Amino acid sequence: FTLYSLLQAALLFVNAMAVLHEERFLRQVGWGSDQGIGGFGEEPGIKAQLTNLIRSVRTVMRVPLIAVNSVTIVLLLLFG
Repeated sequence: FTLYSLLQAALLFVNAMAVLHEERFLRQVGWGSDQGIGGFGEEPGIKAQLTNLIRSVRTVMRVPLIAVNSVTIVLLLLFG
């Protein structure tokens, strides 16, 4: 159990969040964008926070994930 394997697992987890499609998967499970909308001043629930996290990862991490995945692939090809 090394630091590299921990970083690789985190990268795989972020990749998994980035490829979740909202209409195909999340809405069928009940986690669509229209679910969990609260009123003004109310604390958002855990479901709303997780859907916002998934949407943010898909939006913000799209370009950096391409670069990090490319570097990871090159490192795996070079060092096995």
